[in-house]
Amino acid sequence: MKKGILGLLLCFILVVSGCSSTTSGSENDVPKEIRLGYQASPNGELLAKARGSLEKKYPETQIKWIKFESGRDINNAIAGGSIDFGLVGTPPGAIGVANKLPYKVYYLHDIIGESEALVVKKGADIKSLEDLKGKKIATTFSSTAHYSLLSALKNKNIDLKKENITLLDMQSPDILAAWNRGDIDGAYVWQPLQTNLIHADGNVLISSKEVAKQGSITGEFGIVHEDFAKKYPNIVKGYISILNESVNYYHKNPEKSAELLAKELNLTPKQSLKTMQQLTWLNKSDQKAYFQSNGKLAHVLKDTGDFLEAQKDIPSSPDLKTYQQALLNNFSK
Repeated sequence: MKKGILGLLLCFILVVSGCSSTTSGSENDVPKEIRLGYQASPNGELLAKARGSLEKKYPETQIKWIKFESGRDINNAIAGGSIDFGLVGTPPGAIGVANKLPYKVYYLHDIIGESEALVVKKGADIKSLEDLKGKKIATTFSSTAHYSLLSALKNKNIDLKKENITLLDMQSPDILAAWNRGDIDGAYVWQPLQTNLIHADGNVLISSKEVAKQGSITGEFGIVHEDFAKKYPNIVKGYISILNESVNYYHKNPEKSAELLAKELNLTPKQSLKTMQQLTWLNKSDQKAYFQSNGKLAHVLKDTGDFLEAQKDIPSSPDLKTYQQALLNNFSK
């Protein structure tokens, strides 16, 4: 993980991350292609993809959906200039801001609850976090799941080294394979992998909903490359309206939405609906308190960045103002 972060820093040693206005583009400017880095998370963006909402709004533009397994990979894609929009969780987002990656936060998709959890094997004799002693636990480093896992252990004063707990950095497909082989005792994961592990003889030990109650809140938000936002501010606003409509559609039509997302998540409609209900979906009105000049999101990012600095995952966490300047609060109105 540290090598990945250092790689990002080296890639962007010549990049100047500015905070200039995003209103320079013409309202009539429409790109020939929009590249979206998405994750199979049961939120409004995935529903917008399933409904073809962006394609309907911009029929003359090629819409390219590129699937990623983690926010860490989204960060790398933004760093390499291969996507215009992306979805990350709060830890990779805090890392991106700390490392001055060229993006802005334009939308808060959801607050994570039971959709992320530590799932352990029924035969591993794990009834509490204290029982993780000597066990092998997989997660995706620099992710919301990793952050929640470390927070949960910290809240119980459990030291990884003293308790001989081995944390393994894996992406979702590798976690499932390792689980099936019997190589790991548990995994802190998100949906739909969480459901797959539960059906493969797993039990939920603790969820991010419980960790959030202890003070460590996680969420997923949309990021947009600064160059794209400056050149096409109308597209950013247009996509926000699509996402907002998508969230409202879900609240009015939960069963229909679940049917649409079932294919994206590779779950049954009933399972899909359950995973969707494990997140708090936010529309524009819900997000105002998070995007205001001294709103909640900047503070969550700051707290997350400070935690990551303490864990030596980033060299240093910037001040609150830096996180505030990473938010496109004018687009959330």
